[in-house]
Amino acid sequence: MADTLTYAPPGVTCPGDDMWSTGIRGYRRYERTVVIGHGDSDWRAASEAVLHWGIKRRSGFSVAPLAGAGERVTEGAEYTITAAWGPLAVREPVRVVAVVDTPDKCGFAYGTLPGHPVSGEEAFIVCNAPDGHVTLTLRSLTSRAPKGAWRPLFPLLLLAQRSYRRRYQRALRHPMPRQG
Repeated sequence: MADTLTYAPPGVTCPGDDMWSTGIRGYRRYERTVVIGHGDSDWRAASEAVLHWGIKRRSGFSVAPLAGAGERVTEGAEYTITAAWGPLAVREPVRVVAVVDTPDKCGFAYGTLPGHPVSGEEAFIVCNAPDGHVTLTLRSLTSRAPKGAWRPLFPLLLLAQRSYRRRYQRALRHPMPRQG
């Protein structure tokens, strides 16, 4: 891994933990949990989708694995996430910094690499609650990129981030579209 993350420490969104109390000074902290389904079939579909980048792809991004990374998230693997609007494409280099995959919780966090429009970490966590509800938790820490052309556009990037969060909250809801 040639590039270092644009923030520290990695894994600060703690996708394996039920509670998240940490942060990074100067970074905007966000957490939201929504119900996306109920029962074993919704759990299986959501957990499979989240561990294969379904939440990003169903929200309008393309995800390209780099340097031997696979389609399934793996800690340490790097990807380029691309958001495109007509001829404009924004490429976001990221590294998966944490993965959780247990019988009742799965998800991951990725961190930003140099060239990403912002600096920080984003986590997507799917849980199968004892009452049968399937939930999605979004966590993020966001700040301006340490350098580059995106820095002056940070307020606009925050608006785009807010819009994509709404997409994420709908992306894995039952009934879910088939991946193919």
